[in-house]
Amino acid sequence: MTAAVLALSMLAGCGSNNAETTSAAEESSVEETETEAQSAEAESTEADADKVTVRIGAMSGPTAMGLVKLMADNDEGLTENNYEFADLATEASAMVTPLAQGELDIAAVPANLASTLYNKTNGGVEVLAVNALGVLDLVEKGDTLTGMQDLAGHTVYATGQSAVPEYVIRYILNANGIDPDKDLEIKWCADTTEALSYLKEDADAAAILPQPFATAAMAQVEGLRIVQDLNDAWNALDTGCEITTGVIVARKDFAEANPEAIEKFLLEYADSVVYTEENAADSAALIEKYGIVAKAAIAEKALPDCHIVCLAGEDMKKALSGFLEILFEQNPESVGGVLPGDDFYFNGEAHL
Repeated sequence: MTAAVLALSMLAGCGSNNAETTSAAEESSVEETETEAQSAEAESTEADADKVTVRIGAMSGPTAMGLVKLMADNDEGLTENNYEFADLATEASAMVTPLAQGELDIAAVPANLASTLYNKTNGGVEVLAVNALGVLDLVEKGDTLTGMQDLAGHTVYATGQSAVPEYVIRYILNANGIDPDKDLEIKWCADTTEALSYLKEDADAAAILPQPFATAAMAQVEGLRIVQDLNDAWNALDTGCEITTGVIVARKDFAEANPEAIEKFLLEYADSVVYTEENAADSAALIEKYGIVAKAAIAEKALPDCHIVCLAGEDMKKALSGFLEILFEQNPESVGGVLPGDDFYFNGEAHL
């Protein structure tokens, strides 16, 4: 019996030692895991601290659409830079003061405003990329038109008087032998809401509308259809340039001080544009999420007609410079009174 008690005692002692060893090993493992986690967190914090903060401004509508994947990745901490996005503007003029006063580093703005800013800031901004081509569509209720060349004798509703839309419309009409002041009636509307009211009332209405509003209007006006994308009408004229609705600009002093951050932005923005092109439904959901367009369904349908791009380098300069020249010929003040110099067009090598 004494032997049995001794044996049980030895087994109990052995079990106690094993438990203590297992407990120590588990505690050591937990400590190692916590140490690794703390180390990884410290490295992540250090990496975030090394990121350059880039303040970005944009407007609601097509010129901001290509940014949505970049915005989402930034929210997830997946970007090479730290991006701070300002509230979306509804008017292009809202970008002028923040850029001029250094409150924004990069902004998506109308192409002609970029030229005006360049002149107002004595060359203080430069264009990094073209981000949107033409967004205008000729639409009609009915089936009588095939393109801009058919508009003689018609009444057409449009928005954008004394701005780029008017200059584009006039240029295309004149090139097709149609005098915009004599051969048709263009009724300029104060905004797209007014244009929509005419489209609903006029049984034979035709209009030239920007995307994504043209898509939204087709959902509200029975029988309304797109007759022609004005990019097609423009390209048929062999102008050697593109309709350039929007561009990405940077403050030149910021770009010169942060060349690597600019390079990273351009690469990430290009990836964001590709994502937008290849993932329409997901991109549309992000476009609604960030308030760029009110409804994802409208954004998804409109995306192909918004011509979101990322043209940089010589492609950017070719598309933009010729377009600005055409605007200048119609109204020099539309580009700030003087065409910008070569330093308006970003050359990454100049900042390295």
